[in-house]
Amino acid sequence: MTHKRYLLGIDQGSSGSRALILDREGQVHGYGYRPLTCIHPRPGWVEYDPASVVTGVTEAISEAMAQAQCHPADIIACGIACQRNTDFAWDAQTGQAIANAISWQDLRTGPMLDEIEDWPLADQCRRRLGYAPGPYSSALHLAWRMRHDPAVIDAARRGRLRLGLSAAWLLTAMGNPAAHKMDYSLVQAMGMYDFREQRYWDEWLDLLGVPREALPTPLPTVHEFGVLHLSAANDAVTTVPVTAMIGNEQAGLFGHDCRRPGDAECTHGTASFVDVFMGGHAPDQDEINVYFAWHLGDAPTYCLEADTTVSGAVIRWMREKARLFDRADEVGQLAASVPDSAGVVFVPAFTGLNVPYNDRNARGTILGLTLGSTRAHIARAFLESLGYQVREILDIIHTETGLQVNQLHLGGGISASDEACQIMADQLGIPTVRPTFTETAARAAALLAGLGAGTWTDLSDLPTPPGDYTLFEPRLSIEQREINYTRWKRAVECVRAWGQG
Repeated sequence: MTHKRYLLGIDQGSSGSRALILDREGQVHGYGYRPLTCIHPRPGWVEYDPASVVTGVTEAISEAMAQAQCHPADIIACGIACQRNTDFAWDAQTGQAIANAISWQDLRTGPMLDEIEDWPLADQCRRRLGYAPGPYSSALHLAWRMRHDPAVIDAARRGRLRLGLSAAWLLTAMGNPAAHKMDYSLVQAMGMYDFREQRYWDEWLDLLGVPREALPTPLPTVHEFGVLHLSAANDAVTTVPVTAMIGNEQAGLFGHDCRRPGDAECTHGTASFVDVFMGGHAPDQDEINVYFAWHLGDAPTYCLEADTTVSGAVIRWMREKARLFDRADEVGQLAASVPDSAGVVFVPAFTGLNVPYNDRNARGTILGLTLGSTRAHIARAFLESLGYQVREILDIIHTETGLQVNQLHLGGGISASDEACQIMADQLGIPTVRPTFTETAARAAALLAGLGAGTWTDLSDLPTPPGDYTLFEPRLSIEQREINYTRWKRAVECVRAWGQG
């Protein structure tokens, strides 16, 4: 057996699971990935098979270890970053899932939003929770389960119900079923935790009908959460401690080295998430969400966050339903083949519009089409729409906090396209930065695990990010940028008017 010298980072996301093996110098030795398939039992419902999540993570870890030629016994510790607001339900006694996981993309709780507006505590949600509950919120998912899922209702009645996100589920399914813990960033994201008082909001839980005892214990980001049991090629099982846990968007911030107030990152995944690090200050916000960023044991730090409703999901629609191209990476190639969108505006409101509109009735629309419009113009108009939506978010942050973001770090699959990054810089009027090494969330999980295990003592000891960065400077004139943005605003007005019937 060799001396323990590796750290394992897991990034369990909505489209797949990733595993990364780092050494003490921060060098990557192994990487594994497994896609994750959604289940759509009814229109608007999006679920996952809990067993498939475990299988995907297990296989990704095995692939990463094989590349690194390491044994589980070589691993010092593990950190887990996971998608937020995708919730799991299981039996505390058996450790077995009792229902499918409900994805944050699921829309079944939309009708509950009107009901919640009449609840006596509704006007306190943003102040206490950090955000106003939406259909993506685990709090509403769990309230729905407690009304409609017989297995969940029965487990709660018997005092055996456990609820949590995929990080907590992995601890149960791959480690110790008795360990029911998550870090503050994940607990808060579920929408039942008063992040200012740092306690569960019991009055809100009562209204939701969610039992407090079913929820995970909140802990700092670096802490002893439990263990994972990992198997080697000879089937020998090794216990690996889990010493860090974090939400995947916060992990993106950490992995991009966005650790100074005002540092900002945008991840273009299934949706596009914009996060701005605020340090130890948690401002009151009317429209932008306030989340724990990470908690390293002394005091919490915070970030501001907002997101588009969809981004990568639109590329799937363009490929699979509209059949505009065969491969996802073609969207950037098509966009680069034309100098502009020729007046085409794509408002990707497939599931509504988020801030600053918060309009659930808006629907996706392509405007400005002529007989000369091509699929390249549509592809470019879509990438431009991401820039417009991110600009709207950054403008609100500037208005409400006075904070001016001067550079934006980019991550996620869409950012692999140079043209997408350039279009973002052009529409924002600030440089965008893309790292050569893109698995920032998994890397952050591994680094945080190292902090939790004592491999490094503080942030200043952490190794620098691997690889180089590509900088994209704005090329569009201010005048043209404002013309484009004004046209976008007009298009949104049309889409919202259509949605109102």
